[in-house]
Amino acid sequence: MRIFTSKHFDRRYKKLPKYLKIESEKKEKIFVANPFDPRLATHKLHGKDKDHWSYSIDRKYRIKFLFLDNDDILYLTIGTHNEVY
Repeated sequence: MRIFTSKHFDRRYKKLPKYLKIESEKKEKIFVANPFDPRLATHKLHGKDKDHWSYSIDRKYRIKFLFLDNDDILYLTIGTHNEVY
């Protein structure tokens, strides 16, 4: 699995506090091993984002992403529930 990031994701990630960056790196390791690990609460989105997925970093922050061909992933954005959806 390869993970790619959008420019939007990169800009938002840079603005996160250090503790959230550390936590997101921990969750990414879990995600790479198993995208549907229960600790991530991975779920498919609905409505205009029906092709997108999301997983939780903590109770407040999450990453929105797409499954691409060949098991590749594209991280679209990172933020709070209101910012991501």
